[in-house]
Amino acid sequence: MIEYKTPAEVQAMRPAGEFVARVLATLRREVGVGTDLLDVDARAHELIRERGATSCYLDYHPSFGDSPFGHVICTSVNDAVLHGLPHRYRLRDGDLVTLDFAASVDGWVADSAISFIVGEAAPADLELIDTCERALTAAIDTARVGQRLGDVSAAIGEVAAEAGYGVNTQFGGHGVGRTMHGEPHIPNDGRAGRGLGLRPGLVIAIEPWLMATTDELAKDRDGWTLRSADGSRTAHVEHTIAVTEDGPLVLTDRRSLA
Repeated sequence: MIEYKTPAEVQAMRPAGEFVARVLATLRREVGVGTDLLDVDARAHELIRERGATSCYLDYHPSFGDSPFGHVICTSVNDAVLHGLPHRYRLRDGDLVTLDFAASVDGWVADSAISFIVGEAAPADLELIDTCERALTAAIDTARVGQRLGDVSAAIGEVAAEAGYGVNTQFGGHGVGRTMHGEPHIPNDGRAGRGLGLRPGLVIAIEPWLMATTDELAKDRDGWTLRSADGSRTAHVEHTIAVTEDGPLVLTDRRSLA
């Protein structure tokens, strides 16, 4: 069931969005060559505890995970694109890192993801990340009253196609509210003019993710991490936004925190 938030409830979701944005901005500054992925998870756990927030990932066990997640952040590196399970690994020069983080504050959830390079960046990796970010911007700009969900999906797919990337629609954006994952599902490609009409109070996570030379996924032996089937590099970005009468409101905006 799709739930629409009142203006007061949208405002009540702001602290969660601000917290998630601040955690990702903090980690972006602190994570570099030599950082261990388990230390990233520990740092995120510390920030959750300091804020009095609640992790959405800890012990999360949906149908697509082989076991409870057991960590508070997804850390995906290079060919890993989604649900990266933190493990003992020190980041190396040139690694492409995605951090996906969701938390609840005062009973409301926000969800966001960033991709970046540690150390020296390869141009192809920067292009991949830039395409994801442009797709996210286009999708957010489309998320307006009177548009349809297919318009949001199509905006992502068009940016990806223009840049020469294929799109996997198995995983995508989703509704956000009291829980992390809700209706509606938002594929990263679609047909404009189709699907649910966008109304004020719809709160969704929009999350373009791309793989450099494939649109096929493979699950890692850890039962969670999803990788590109051909081992090519990947990127993933995400924001939680609210559809309002005044246009899209990005609840996880971190531009002032960079």
